[in-house]
Parts: sequence; structure tokens; C-alpha cells
Amino acid sequence: MKKVLLLLSDGFEAYEAAAFTDVLGWASVFGAEPIEVVTAGLHPRLRCTFALEVVPMIQISEVKVMDFDALAIPGGFERAGFYDDAYSPEFLDIIRKFADQGKPIASVCVGALPVGRSGVLKGRRATTYHLLDGKRRRELAAMGASVIHAPIVRDCNIITSASPATAADVAFALLEDLTSRRNVALIKKRMGFK
Repeated sequence: MKKVLLLLSDGFEAYEAAAFTDVLGWASVFGAEPIEVVTAGLHPRLRCTFALEVVPMIQISEVKVMDFDALAIPGGFERAGFYDDAYSPEFLDIIRKFADQGKPIASVCVGALPVGRSGVLKGRRATTYHLLDGKRRRELAAMGASVIHAPIVRDCNIITSASPATAADVAFALLEDLTSRRNVALIKKRMGFK
């Protein structure tokens, strides 16, 4: 069984997180092999961008990176406090540990910014939120990433994306990294994607 850590910051976007839980959940039930998604955060309760509350399964302090096959990071809103957690030393340390072990890291939208802040995108291709007059992309570039203006950018084991609209595509890309292209096609068909 594969295990994916879904790393949640206070202020994360529920839609972006749900893309991972749904795609990987469907894959676990109908796919080539089971995939367990484990949610982790810095607090016992997290408030999403639009006030939905979530209880993470474990705290970040309990994470043992060796127990996981991949890392998934949804983005969130600054005004909801996303960067307070996402830029914390504990959050960034988890990202570095996954990168050090060469494990897949998939982020949606501004979920790329803590990946950049961790230092693992220096000199690597990446993208992030494309609106706000390019503010988030400039921030990512200042962290050392080579910013590409594309919906999804893959650089070796790291996937980044430009908006919430890419969430399902990022989840499917992570599923392909964990299993196979054939398995992705099967799950897309089961879920009604064309």
C-alpha cells in the first residue's frame, strides 16, 4: 500500500485538498493498488480558506517521512492565514525531508510557495498562481525557482501548478507517479473525466 501525506496549513483551500483525497481515494478503491492519504497539520483543528473546519489525522510533529511515498500540498489564502503555517519551520522541514529522499512532491497553486521557501526549488522549474499581476510568481522567482508560465510544471519529482483549476490534474499526475498511466486512465474513466 502506498501512503501520501497531505500537508495542510491553516487557511488551505478545501477544493485543492479534496482533489487529492478524491482522486487517490477512488484509486484506492478501484485502482491497481490501495493508497492511503494521511492529513497532517500544526493544529488540532484547521480552518479552511472559506471557514470549513478540518481535524487533521496527525500533527506535523508526528510525521515520519520514511513511512510515506509522496507529499501533497494544497494552496490557500493569505487573508485566511495560509502563510503563517505554510512558512513555519516545521512545515518547511517536512518539505525538505521529502525532497532529500527524492519522493514525489505535488503542490497546487500557491502550495508551491512553501516548497520554494523550503529551498528545494532553487534552480528548478516551477509555477504558481498566475493572477494578482504576477505577484506570487515574482515571489517564487525570488526564492530561486525558474518560473514557467504554464498550468502545470514538473521538474523531476516536484509538480507545481498555477491555479485551483489544476487541482485534479495535479492529483492525477501524482497518482501516475505512484502507480501508472494505465491506472490513471482507469480512475479517470471511473470518475467520469474525459
